[in-house]
Amino acid sequence: METVTGYVTGINGNLANVSFEGSVHKNEVGYILVDGKRLKGEVIRINNGIASMQIYEMSNGIKVGDEVEFTGELMSVELGPGLLTQVFDGLQNPLPDLAEQCGFFLERGVYLDPIPDREWEFTPSVQVGDSVEAGDSIGSVPEGLFTHEIMVPFTLKGRDWTVKSIKEKGSYHVRATICVIANSKGEEKELSMVITQPIKQAVKCYDERLRPDEPLVTKIRCIDAFLPVAKGGTFCVPGPFGAGKTVLQHMEAKNGEADIVIVAACGERAGEVVEILKEFPELEDPKTGRSLMERTIIICNTSSMPVAAREASCYTAVTLAEYYRQMGLDVLLLADSTSRWAQAMREMSGRLEEIPGEEAFPAYLESTIASFYERAGKVRLKNGKIASVTIGGTVSPAGGNFEEPVTQATLKVVGAFHGLSRERSDARKYPAIHPMDSWSKYSGVVDMGRIEEARSILRRGNEINQMMKVVGEEGTSAEDYIIYQKGELLDSVYLQQNSFDPIDAACSPERQREEFDRLYDALTMSYDLEDKKEIRSFFNQLRQEFLDWHGTEFETPEFYEQEKKITEFFMSKAVE
Repeated sequence: METVTGYVTGINGNLANVSFEGSVHKNEVGYILVDGKRLKGEVIRINNGIASMQIYEMSNGIKVGDEVEFTGELMSVELGPGLLTQVFDGLQNPLPDLAEQCGFFLERGVYLDPIPDREWEFTPSVQVGDSVEAGDSIGSVPEGLFTHEIMVPFTLKGRDWTVKSIKEKGSYHVRATICVIANSKGEEKELSMVITQPIKQAVKCYDERLRPDEPLVTKIRCIDAFLPVAKGGTFCVPGPFGAGKTVLQHMEAKNGEADIVIVAACGERAGEVVEILKEFPELEDPKTGRSLMERTIIICNTSSMPVAAREASCYTAVTLAEYYRQMGLDVLLLADSTSRWAQAMREMSGRLEEIPGEEAFPAYLESTIASFYERAGKVRLKNGKIASVTIGGTVSPAGGNFEEPVTQATLKVVGAFHGLSRERSDARKYPAIHPMDSWSKYSGVVDMGRIEEARSILRRGNEINQMMKVVGEEGTSAEDYIIYQKGELLDSVYLQQNSFDPIDAACSPERQREEFDRLYDALTMSYDLEDKKEIRSFFNQLRQEFLDWHGTEFETPEFYEQEKKITEFFMSKAVE
C-alpha cells in the first residue's frame, strides 16, 4: 500500500492541520516528523484535503511545513498474553520500560511494544481443516491465575476461513506464527499470539447480549444492598474533590467479584495516580492471598499529560476489557475521572472551532459518553460461556454541582448513581455516598421490598431531622423522635463501614443479609419508651451493640452470641 504523506499547514496547541494528497481516513494514525522524532497523532476531521490531527505528545517545535506520514492504520492496541500486571500510558506504552529507557522525564516520540518479548507454552485447540471466524479460540497459554485464550483477530471479515496449519503443543515466541488460516478466495493470514484491535470499534464477537441481572458484589453494604451494581452494568460516582472517589474505587477493585480489574486513570491528578501505583502492588487479593496486581492492568494518563491522550486512555482500557470478556471472564473497568476526559474534549472542540454546547462542552458530549458506557455488557459467547464488562466512572463536578453537563450526560446512560456528599465526607462517614440522592436500577443481594421499607424510614427520619433544626428537639413528638433515631441507626450501622477494621471492611453477601434481617426487625418494631432521654439512650446502646457485632467473625459462636444479645435487647422494649 502506498504511503500517504503531507505537511503541516497550521498548529494550535495539540491540534495540527495537515495538507495531503491521496486517501486518508478518520481515526487514522499519522506521525509528524520533528527534530528527528516521530510524534504520534490521530485524524479527527477531514475537510477539503486538510486533515485535522490531534497530537498525543507535547507539540512544542512543530512548524508549518513539517512532514507528516500517514500509516493507513486506525488507532489500535495490541492484545495478547503478558498484559496483566502492567502499567501503560494512554497509547499503551509500558511506563516502567519507558522510564527505564528515558529516565524520569519521558521523551517525546518514544513508543515501545506493550506485549513482553518472551515465549509462552502454547496448547492448540483447533486442527487443520477446522472452520474459524473472528473471535474464535485457536489455542491457549497459561498466564498467572488464568488460561489466556489465543484468538482469531476480531476484525477478520467473512466466515469461510479454515485452518491451514497449526503448531503443536510447545513453547513459542509471542510474535511467532502459530497458525495459518485461508479462505475460499485463496487468501491466507498468519496468526501469532498477538492481535491488533482498533480502540474505537467495539468487539462484538458474541452470540447474544444479555440483561445485566446478577449483582456484582463489592462487599460494601451501602452498595450491595441499597445501591447495587450488576455484572455487565454501568455506574457513576460523582462527588466533589476530596469526597473519597478514589478510595471507594480502590475498595471496589479489591473486593469486587470480578476476574480482571482495569483502572483507567484518564486525567486524574498525578498525586492520586502515584497512590494507585504504590498501593495496588501491596494490596492483598482476598481471592488468592497474593498481590492484587496479578489480575490488574493500570492505564495511567495523568492530568499533566497531553489532553488528547485522556481520550485514548478511556478507549484503550475498554478495548482491553472487551478482550478479556471474550475469554469468558468478568471484567471491572474503573475510569477516574471522566470529567477531565470531557474537559479534554471541550479543549479539542474549541480548537476545531465547533459550535459549543452547554458550558462550552461539544454538542456531541452526551453521545460520546453514551458510546463509551454502551461498551459495557453481559454477553453469551459462541462457546456458551457468560462473561461481562462492568464500567464504573467517577465524575468530578466543579464545586460538587451535579447539575453540570458531564454529570447529567452520564446519569442518562448509567444504571446506578452513587453520589458522594461533601457533608458526609466531612463527617468522616465511609463511604460518603448520599443514600437519599443516589439510586440504582439493579437488584441487590438483599430483598428489595425490605430495602424500600428501610429507605422510607431513612427518608422520613431525614425529614424529621430537617424539621428539628427549625423547631428543636423539644418541639418534636416522641413518635417522630423514634423514627428519627431509627433512620440514624440505619445510617450508622448499615450504610457505613469501618475500613480500618479487617472484618468490617469487607462484608460478604451472606453476612449482609443476616445483619440486615436483624436490623430490619429492630427498625419495624414499635417501642415502649417514655421520654426522649430514654429513647436516645436506648438507640445509642442498640447502635453500639450493632457496631460490636460488626467486629466479630462471621458464623462463629461470638457472632451468634452477639446477634442473640441484640435481639434480646431491642425485644425488651418492643411492643407487640
